[in-house]
Amino acid sequence: MYDHGVTITEQPTSILPPRRVSASLPVVVGTAPVHMLAGGAMGPVNEPGLYYTYAEAVLAMGYNTDWEKYTLCEFIKSHFALFAVSPVVFINVFDPAVHKTSVAEASQDFVGDDLQLPNEGILDATLVIKDSTGTTTYVLDTDYSVDLITGLVTRIATGAIAADESILRGYEYGDPTLVDADDIIGGVDGGTGALTGLELINEVFPRFRLVPGQIVANGWSQDPAVAAVMDAKAGNINGVFKAICLVDMPETVDLYTEAPAYKNDNNLTDEQMAVCWPKLQLGDDEYWLSTQLAGLICQTDAAHDDIPYKSPSNERLQMTAAVVGGEEVWLGQDQAAYLNGNGVITALNFVGGWKCWGNRTGAYPAVTDVKDAFLPIRRMFNWIGNTLTLTWWQKIDAPITRRLVETVIDSANIWLNGLAAREYILGGRVEFNDDENPTTDLMDGIIKFHVYITPPSPAREINFILEYDPTYLDTLFG
Repeated sequence: MYDHGVTITEQPTSILPPRRVSASLPVVVGTAPVHMLAGGAMGPVNEPGLYYTYAEAVLAMGYNTDWEKYTLCEFIKSHFALFAVSPVVFINVFDPAVHKTSVAEASQDFVGDDLQLPNEGILDATLVIKDSTGTTTYVLDTDYSVDLITGLVTRIATGAIAADESILRGYEYGDPTLVDADDIIGGVDGGTGALTGLELINEVFPRFRLVPGQIVANGWSQDPAVAAVMDAKAGNINGVFKAICLVDMPETVDLYTEAPAYKNDNNLTDEQMAVCWPKLQLGDDEYWLSTQLAGLICQTDAAHDDIPYKSPSNERLQMTAAVVGGEEVWLGQDQAAYLNGNGVITALNFVGGWKCWGNRTGAYPAVTDVKDAFLPIRRMFNWIGNTLTLTWWQKIDAPITRRLVETVIDSANIWLNGLAAREYILGGRVEFNDDENPTTDLMDGIIKFHVYITPPSPAREINFILEYDPTYLDTLFG
C-alpha cells in the first residue's frame, strides 16, 4: 500500500476497566397467581422475568396473600416493601394449564343476585352453569357474569336466572397445591429442549446480562432435594459463574439443638450455601428467613458500593418475633452462637433489636478454610471471580503475546489496588508464573494467572482482657 500524507492508526488500550457485576442479584423460583391477573391475562410460566418495582412484579405475576400457595408473593412483599431493594429475577413454575383441579357438577344456590364459588382462580371457559334439572345451560354475559379471580358469579337481571335460584355448576380452577418439588427442580423437555424450574437459572445471564448472586426458593428450599439442586446450580452457572444459595430448615426442626443434626443428615454442608433457621414473623405475616436474608444481603451490599465484603450478620431484619410452627422462639446469645458454630444463620434479639446473626456458610465447621467457611469471604471470591470472567471474556481467542499478558496483569492489579485502597480487600495481586504455565499449555492456547486476594474476615469475636491493677491504689495518697 502506498501512503502519502498523515495517517492514523489505533491500538487497544493497555489497561482495561473491569465489568460491573451485580453481587447480590436474587433469582427466586416458586409459585405466583399468574392466572388471576386483571383482564383475564395469563402471566409467565417457566420464563425468567426481571423486575425492578413492586408494581411491576404484581402486574406481571399477580399477588395473593396466601403465601403457602404462592411463594413468590412473600418474596415480592419482603424484597420491595420491607427492604426496598431491586432488581430481582422471578421464575414461576405454577402452570394453570397443568396444575388444575376439576370440580364436578354440583348444586348451589344463589344468595340474592350472587353465588360465591368455593374456589378462586377459575379457569376461563371452564365454568358451566345449568338450571337445577340440568336441561338448560345458562349463557355467560347474558344470564350471568363471573369474576374469575374471586370466583364470584352474579346473575344478570335481564337474564334467565332468578334471584335465589338453585343451579348446577361445574368448573376447573388453577390449583398451586399440585406444584411439587419436582416442578421447582425442573429439568429439560426431551422434545423441545425447553428448560423449567431451577434449570432456568442458566438463562438469566443470556437474557438480562446480569449475573445471579443469590438463588432462593423460599417455601421450597426446606426440601433437601430442592436444596441440593440449588447448591449445584449456585456452584456452576453457565459453566463460569458462581453464586450462593439460601436454604431453610423445615418447621419440624422445632428446637435449636436439633438444627446441627438435621443440617448434617440432609447434606446442607456446602460452601455456596447459607443455611437458615427459624422463620420470622412481622405483624400477622410469617416469612422464611431465607426470604428476608436475601433482601438484607442486597441492602447491605447496596450500602457498600455493591461490593459483598460486609457480612449481613448483626444487620437489622424486618421482624417482631422468631417462630416455629406459629410458636415464638427466644434464643439467647449463647444459643445463637451454638447455631452459628454449626454453620446455621439465625435471628437474635439482643442489642439494638432483631438482627441477622451468623457469618458461617453451610460448610462450617467441617470445613475451616477461610474462603469457604465465612459467607462474606465466599461471596467476595464469587464476585471477584465473576468480575474477572466477564472483564476478560473479550480477550478470549486473542493471540497469546507478551502484550496480552501485561494487559491482564496491569489491569487486574490496578483494579485490586483500588479495592484495597477502599479496604474492600486487605490486599491483592495478579501474577503470571512460569511453573503454572508449562510449554504444552501455552502451545495449546491455555494461560493461567494466579490471583492472590485477602478479603477482611468479619469480627465475629471482640475480646477485652480485664485485669485489676493495684498500682492505681497510689491515687488514694494524692
